Amino acid sequence: MAEKITPQSEDFSRWYTDIVLRAELADYAPVKGCMIIRPYGYTLWENIQAALDKRFKDTGHVNAYFPMLIPESYLRKEAEHVEGFSPELAVVTHGGGKKLEEPLVVRPTSETIINAMYAKWVRSYRDLPLLINQWANVIRWEMRTRLFLRTAEFLWQEGHTVHASAQEAEEETLRMLNVYKDFAENEMAMPVVTGQKSLVEKFAGALASYSIEAMMGDTRALQSGTSHYFGQQFAKAFGIQFLNRDNELEYAYQTSWGVSTRLVGALIMVHGDDQGLILPPRLAPIQVVIVPIWRNEDQKQKVLEATDQIRRQLAGQFRIELDDREEYSPGWKFNEWEMKGVPLRVEIGPKDVDKSQVVLVRRDVAGKERKSFVPMTNLDAQVGDMLETIQAAMFNRALQFREKNSFRPTTYEELTEAVMKGFAYVPWCGSAECEAKVKDDTKATTRCIPFDQPETVGPCIVCGAEASSEVIFARAY
Repeated sequence: MAEKITPQSEDFSRWYTDIVLRAELADYAPVKGCMIIRPYGYTLWENIQAALDKRFKDTGHVNAYFPMLIPESYLRKEAEHVEGFSPELAVVTHGGGKKLEEPLVVRPTSETIINAMYAKWVRSYRDLPLLINQWANVIRWEMRTRLFLRTAEFLWQEGHTVHASAQEAEEETLRMLNVYKDFAENEMAMPVVTGQKSLVEKFAGALASYSIEAMMGDTRALQSGTSHYFGQQFAKAFGIQFLNRDNELEYAYQTSWGVSTRLVGALIMVHGDDQGLILPPRLAPIQVVIVPIWRNEDQKQKVLEATDQIRRQLAGQFRIELDDREEYSPGWKFNEWEMKGVPLRVEIGPKDVDKSQVVLVRRDVAGKERKSFVPMTNLDAQVGDMLETIQAAMFNRALQFREKNSFRPTTYEELTEAVMKGFAYVPWCGSAECEAKVKDDTKATTRCIPFDQPETVGPCIVCGAEASSEVIFARAY
C-alpha cells in the first residue's frame, strides 16, 4: 500500500491527497468542491469533537443548533460581514416548486441568524453571559478546493457569546483561543503560535481577530483556529440590548470562535510520512492494533488463545482492533495499519507465546528503536506508558521542526528568501501597504502578531519606518 503514495519530497500536495484517499479518510463527492468523510476519517473527527466539546463545557458553554437557511436580509444588516462573504455565498431562490419571496442563504457562518435570536432572548444583565456553541456544517463556495483543508461544505463548531461588558467579551475571546492552543498541543501534538491577526486578515465584521498558527510538514502555515471580538457591532445591527445593573438600556458585547474539519488536514500534514498517517494516540480512531502471526493450524490455536488474553486485557482501556484476517499476510497488515497511522502495533507469534511476551511496534519512529519486547503480564500498563511516550515524542518532533524552519531575517531580501523556507519573524510597521508588498512579491501573508514579543523591535523590514511589533510572514494554506 505504501508504494502507491507519492513521496513528500516529490510532490507534497499529491502526497497529501494520496494519504487522504489511501487511508480512507475521505473521498470526492459528486458535487465539485465537496467531500464525503469516510468512517475512519469521521471517527477521527468525532474524537476531535469530543475533546473540544469537553473543554467548551468545562468553561461553561452549552450546545444549541440553528437553521442552515438564513434570510438574505439578515446578512445585509452588517455591511462588512456581508461584503466579506458575498463571493462565497450559496443562495436558495426556489422552494416547493415556487420562487421564494426572499432568497435564503445557506449559512457560511451563523452570526446573523444567531444574533437575530439573541435579540429576542437577551433582556437583562441577568441573562448574561450567554455562552452558546453550535456543531454544524457550513457552505462557502470555494473555487480552489482540497480535501479537509478547503472544501465548499465542511463541518465545524462555532461559539457565539454575549456579555455585559467589553472586558468580559475580550477575556472570553482570549480564553477560547487558549482552549484551542491547549487542545492543539495536548491532543493533536501540534505546536501552535498564538497571536492577533492584522486588520487585513481579520474576520469580516470583527473588531479584532486572534488565531492559532501551525507549521505543516512542507513549512507552510495553516490557520488552525480563530477567535473574534465583535464589540457592539453585531449587537447594534441586530438590536441586542439589555438593562444593566443601573436599569439603563445598553448594547451587548459579543465574541465568536471556531475550528473545523481542517484540523484533520493539519494532523496529516504535521505528522505524516511517506508510509502514511501518523496519528497522535489521544485522537487516533484505533490506538492499538493486535496482529497474531502463525504458520500452521497448531500454531494458530496457541497464538489465538494468547491473543484473546491480550485483547481482554486491553479492551475497555484503549481503542483496539484485532486483525486476525487469514486472507492477508502479516506484512500486508503491517503496511495497512501503518498507512492508517495506528500509534502502536502488538505482534504475537508462537515463539512469543512460549516466552509469554509480545512485540510492541511504534508508528512514530523508524529503525530498530521502534520495536520492544515486553512481557504479557501488566501489558495494559506498558501499553499506556508507550502511548504517552508516543504522544510526547510527536509534539517534540513537530516543535523541533518548527524551530528549525523559523527565521529572523534582517533585510527585505532575506525576508523574501525566508518565507520560502518557513516562518519569518520580522519587525513590521503595521501598514497594509507593506503587508501587500510582501504578499505581491512572495505570496506570503501575515499569519499573526504573536503575543510573545521581543523586548525591542527594530525598524519595519519592508519600509524602514518605526515598527509597532514583530509579525510572522509565511506562505499558507
